[in-house]
Amino acid sequence: MRPVITASVPLLEPPGWATAQRALFDLLDDAWRRFATDFTEGDGRLRYRGRLSSRDGADDFYEAFFNWPQLYLLGGRSDLLTASERHWEGVTRQLTELGMLQDEFERGYDWFHQGESMLLFYFLCMAAPERFARRARRFAELYVNPGYGNYDPAHRMIRRPHNGSDPRREGLFDGDAYPWLPQEARMYGFPLEWTLEAGSDTPPAPDPRLGEEMRRRMGAGDTAVNLAVTGLVLNAWILTGEDRYRDWIATYVGAWRERAAARGGVLPDNVAPDGTVGGLLEGRWYGGHYGWSWPHGWYSVGHAAIIAALAGAAATGDDSCLDLVRPALDEIIAQGKVMAFMDSDSSLRSKWTVQLGEDVVTPTLHVPFRHADRGWFDYNPMLMAVPMALWHHSASAADGERLERLRSASGYDWRTVRPFRSKEEAGHEEPWFAFLSGDAPSYPERILAAAQAQVRHRLARMERFRGTDVPEADIHLWQQSNPVVTEALVQLTWGAPQVVYNGGLQQARVRYYDATAARPGLPPSVAALVSRIDPEATVVDLVNLDPRAPRSVIVQAGAFAEHTIRAVHHTVCEDPAWIGDLYDYGHGRPAVTSATTRADAPWLQVDLPPSTRIRLTLQLDLRTRPPSYRTPFGGATTV
Repeated sequence: MRPVITASVPLLEPPGWATAQRALFDLLDDAWRRFATDFTEGDGRLRYRGRLSSRDGADDFYEAFFNWPQLYLLGGRSDLLTASERHWEGVTRQLTELGMLQDEFERGYDWFHQGESMLLFYFLCMAAPERFARRARRFAELYVNPGYGNYDPAHRMIRRPHNGSDPRREGLFDGDAYPWLPQEARMYGFPLEWTLEAGSDTPPAPDPRLGEEMRRRMGAGDTAVNLAVTGLVLNAWILTGEDRYRDWIATYVGAWRERAAARGGVLPDNVAPDGTVGGLLEGRWYGGHYGWSWPHGWYSVGHAAIIAALAGAAATGDDSCLDLVRPALDEIIAQGKVMAFMDSDSSLRSKWTVQLGEDVVTPTLHVPFRHADRGWFDYNPMLMAVPMALWHHSASAADGERLERLRSASGYDWRTVRPFRSKEEAGHEEPWFAFLSGDAPSYPERILAAAQAQVRHRLARMERFRGTDVPEADIHLWQQSNPVVTEALVQLTWGAPQVVYNGGLQQARVRYYDATAARPGLPPSVAALVSRIDPEATVVDLVNLDPRAPRSVIVQAGAFAEHTIRAVHHTVCEDPAWIGDLYDYGHGRPAVTSATTRADAPWLQVDLPPSTRIRLTLQLDLRTRPPSYRTPFGGATTV
């Protein structure tokens, strides 16, 4: 039996964050329905009449919906789950017809993009495991079972950078040359710079000569972004509990840790078919596909590495798996320079111009994202997803101190909240960290206002394209118009960073279930705020804004019920005369004290009478249970 606590503190003046949070839920409910009406067909597919002329593009179709089931899990309306499933099914049929998928899975592409595609699927597995378990197992088997041709157990490596359900898809592109886009060539340059003729650093595009070098040197063997496959296999392990999935993660992550250790700790980005690092690149530890040299460097390598590090730690219970990513993170920080962004050589100018706003001219710490024969280059402000995910998982002093050092080295104020939209539906880690540190008490109201602004901005953008088919040249329009914004709700209600965008599984200190409706998410009229995530004192405020209806909330420890609530301290109203319709402002404020309830369980039920609030201070034991999709309502722990 889970413990039950009843809130008794009257809600005299609803806090601004609570009313703003529920207003955001209401706005989002209207917004996703309008997107579905304006941009999709009856079977859930996107309105698109073109064809895809390269291997790229499948991810863009799924990404438009990636956080819809996440919103359902947060507390969005029940029919949002049905809609999310319909869109996954519709887009999957659409992409199969376009020749991009085989057996409902990507035929073969890099995992920087495949990881983006899989987020919608992972959240659907989290929300409806019984309906998606069979697919999840089938997809994971493509890698765990060597018979499918993706995995080489002898060398503990994935055989090629472009991999998936079609073993016939080899290399990096179809035809004679890589499908260069001129603007991308200008931003990122070209791979394999050392193979170019002396004095020629900008070969013509397309360039069959460079294309052949890419096919030969980069089109075979393993690459660091394949580490994101561990998210796929971790999802299957959480669903089934089968040791073979856990063991595969341990083996694959372990192999990459050994390769990193062999060169001093920093993760290399390539493995030749014979199992040697640099075997196709004349000994270079850098230069693999979507690796350190081209096109994104740390932006792709770091995200894949943290996905694998967290998967390894979750599957094995060994937090030393986090050392897959820590040395590389610390190395780029050590190579950092203080400069204004406008003076940097960043290849991601459009991203940072929006995110930094007026601080593009403020000297601040920049770290190199890329490495080639010339050394470290491509300096950008630190992407906070990786260090925040590390700290959230470990809660260690060392990972927290790294964040404090980054904050001290920053030239801009981490408390600043800007209403921008990043592709990852993230980017506000700095002000969230300041809030958790006690330095930005108004952050909840400000980030909720920023989220409202983004929803309204995207709704206005949708009006410009309502009812039109999207041409191939602009298939990112769906992502840019997706009006579902979830970062603020994830941070404030779950006490978590946004999911790592290139294929991670969700982290959370707490999640919620509606005890009455027996479904995940906050009940109607209930708002939640996590203001501290220290495991010994995770602070959660729950508010029932409804003046007439009681609500019951089940608080879960962890995204996958992997933590244990050891005990909970909670606020109690000392004077029962304040409860119900007996309020009398002439008596002043009610006296509030605290009580302690022993839990020793992953779940705690909180009953909220009308217009009440409660503050919970949870003592959590982290990762005491295998992560699973079990719920507080019974049923099998695995599917």
